Amino acid sequence: MSSTDALRYQSGFGNEYATEAVPGALPQGRNSPQRAPFDLYPELISGTAFTAPRHENRRSWMYRRQPSVVSGRYEAYAQPAWQTGADRSIALAPEPMRWHPLPFSGAEADFVDGMHTLAANGDAEAQCGLAAHVYLASKSMARRAFVNADGELLVVPQQGRLVITTEMGVLEVKPGEIALLPRGVVFKVALPDSEAGAGPSRGYVCENYGAQFRLPELGPIGSNGLANARDFQAPVAAFETETGGYELVKKSSGRLWRAPMKQSPFNVVAWHGNLAPVKYDTAHFMTIGSISFDHPDPSIFTVLTSPSDTPGTANCDFVIFPPRWLVMEDTFRPPWYHRNLMSEFMGLVYGEYDAKPGGFKPGGASLHNAMVPHGPDEEAFEKASGADLKPQKLDNTLAFMFESRYRFIPTAWALQSPALDNDYADCWAGLQDKFKP
Repeated sequence: MSSTDALRYQSGFGNEYATEAVPGALPQGRNSPQRAPFDLYPELISGTAFTAPRHENRRSWMYRRQPSVVSGRYEAYAQPAWQTGADRSIALAPEPMRWHPLPFSGAEADFVDGMHTLAANGDAEAQCGLAAHVYLASKSMARRAFVNADGELLVVPQQGRLVITTEMGVLEVKPGEIALLPRGVVFKVALPDSEAGAGPSRGYVCENYGAQFRLPELGPIGSNGLANARDFQAPVAAFETETGGYELVKKSSGRLWRAPMKQSPFNVVAWHGNLAPVKYDTAHFMTIGSISFDHPDPSIFTVLTSPSDTPGTANCDFVIFPPRWLVMEDTFRPPWYHRNLMSEFMGLVYGEYDAKPGGFKPGGASLHNAMVPHGPDEEAFEKASGADLKPQKLDNTLAFMFESRYRFIPTAWALQSPALDNDYADCWAGLQDKFKP
């Protein structure tokens, strides 16, 4: 797996992939023949119920040197900073919240130990809602792997590249790209920039307990636009040849467990199916916007959606605000002041966010729950109200939202963090009554 061949990709989202690291390793015509090629073990991973509609059904067959059942006994593993679901005992005022860039503690931590939950909603057992995390990591996972039985992980790097080794192959993901790791797929994360002395790595993670992320319907937009399926990349089959044991950390029912393994879990020689980890470069997102007047709803920037049981009201939408042209006439171009049914957790990967040019920094986060008023700060309002409305390119910027029908509740760690901006509301204090009848 150390070969550069492991970083080749297959294009598409939800495709029926077929890939083998050794020619002839994929059985032909049968998923589980009496004896698989090269005496490999067939193993099925189902990401949906067996009887899910065909267009929604996600599963993959893996042909591996040893099956996943070969492992030791699990014991509890302590990681108190990673929390699941909303803590209803926390009384949260209906106010806007913001965190400055989340600081590194200085202690060495890998992707698992460096995970910190900022806010969460829903319930992993009920398979609804999500958690918004930030990872603060300074070392790679070597002979250590992780699997999440509670939800899929949407990873948004903000500082430092990630090399994500999965059962199905290897993804390299840099800031500006995202990775989507299905529930139940084993992976580990290496930090090549941190290992090279460039400092620790930081990023955001959406742990989605609900329906799997998928591409949104385009409706009147038509057949083209937003994120195109062909721009998602899945790994090709690759397996580790190094011998030696592993520690497998598993998240299940909101708790972490660990078990020893005598072998590498990354021993899949071939696989086929449509359940796979993928990566996506947000630079390929085809933005849609007004070319006449008014500021469209942010839903036109949806990359992926996790639907709920209410049509049109998402369990979670993943929305980005990438570089784009603004050309609207006689229009207040930044987001206007608003209150929403949906709750918004927002982060900034790089650059400047046009509605908060001074106060919102890369690596920070904000939270505006349902019906909490928010919008541009005083500086952004004054600038946009008097701007010469020539065509304007918003460049070198990437912000995102995890938007959910459920209210987020910050964790005790987030509420006690020195990064919490207790003066956030002051950014609107200078907005005066200018009514001139």
